[in-house]
Formats: sequence, C-alpha cells, structure tokens
Amino acid sequence: MNAIEIIGLSFRYSGEKINILEDISQTLGLGEAVSVLGASGCGKSTLCYCLTGIIPNIWKGTLEGEVKILGNPISRMRLPEISTMAGMVFQDPDTQLFSPTVEDEIAFGPENLCLEREEIGRRIDMGLALTGLEKYRYSHPENLSGGEKQLVAIASVLALEPKIIILDESLSQIDSQGRARIKETVNRLKGEGRTIVMVEHDIDNLDIADRIFFMDSGKLEEIKTRSLEDIVDIYKVR
Repeated sequence: MNAIEIIGLSFRYSGEKINILEDISQTLGLGEAVSVLGASGCGKSTLCYCLTGIIPNIWKGTLEGEVKILGNPISRMRLPEISTMAGMVFQDPDTQLFSPTVEDEIAFGPENLCLEREEIGRRIDMGLALTGLEKYRYSHPENLSGGEKQLVAIASVLALEPKIIILDESLSQIDSQGRARIKETVNRLKGEGRTIVMVEHDIDNLDIADRIFFMDSGKLEEIKTRSLEDIVDIYKVR
C-alpha cells in the first residue's frame, strides 16, 4: 500500500482565475521522507492542505483529481478520520499550541477522539518519548524555545498516531540546535515506517530526505540530483 497517491490534482481558490495546483500526480511510499521545495506562494502549503483534507473541507475552491492516503480517497472521509491517518505541523507552532501544559497539549487530540484514559496516557508518554520532551511534561509551552514548541506540536500530532506526518516549513524559524532535534525525531519516525512530507525553502534541510521535489507554476516534479549546487541552479532558472 502507498502512503499517498496524488492523481491528476488541480485546485483553484474561490474568486481566483488561475489554478495554484495544476495536474499533479505523484506516489509516496510508507517510510519515505520527502522534501518539497519551491518559492513562497508557489502552492506548497496548498498541496499540504489537500493532503490533509483541509481542502476542500475548510478552504473552498475548484478541485479536480483525487488524493488517497493509505488507499483511502480523502474526498470520502471526514476530517476527524483523516487526522488519524495524516497529521500536519504548521510553520508557526504558536498557532497550534493553546493548552496550559505540554501534557495537556498532547492529550487534546486523543481526548477529542474519546479514547480511554489509559490509552490517552500511553499516547502522551509515546509523544514525549519520541520528541525527547519528557522533562517538559508539566511546563507551559510559552516558556519553551522555538524548537521545543515545534517538538510539542509534532508530539501533539503523533498522539493521533498518523502514518503520515506533514511539516509545513516547520524548521524555518528555528535555530540550529532546534533543527537538529527535529531532524533526529524525523529520522526516528522514518525508522518506524511513517511517511514524512517536509515542505521547505531552505536547501540546508534536505539532508534527511529520501526524495526531493520542486514545485513551480502549480507543477510538482522530482529532482533526481542530490547536489546542492545543482539544486541552487534549479532555483535560479525557475
């Protein structure tokens, strides 16, 4: 089974005349980590919204084609069901964190799934262990560094136990130490067979990607080279 299948995907926001995504077809396997590069406004975040059901459930527009996660068409699923298969971490962790403690933050998703108390506790412990945040369990997220906040956001997504995790420029506002911790977590998740989609604009964050894609003019194409110089040249040409 593939983790993600994108089949002829096009999308145009309501009120716009031009598609921001144009006839995209790609397949991602379980246990893969892929990076999606591209300039600001090229459609990277829109693609993430399509992979997580935010489009068309929240953001409306003209959608063509299909996205399948773990073999299931997103168009036939509701957001709560999708969230247990594919979770998204946004660029700014402050937009995702609102609870008084790290523990409460991680527990929020499982509580909304009405899981048993013991299961919620297990998922909290799991999220803390995977992200190395055990000592911050009872800390207020506002007192943490940017990298630690992002790890809390990742742990909150992990508590829903999705097989697919999407990081939308989640490393962009974090110092080198924070990036190293998040990359370590991503490699650990890959080892568990989870699929990671990392939306990026910084080529220095490509070292943990198995495959690299470039988005331009609504199109998504795989970059075969691993040379950073060649990738920089692609940016210049586009």
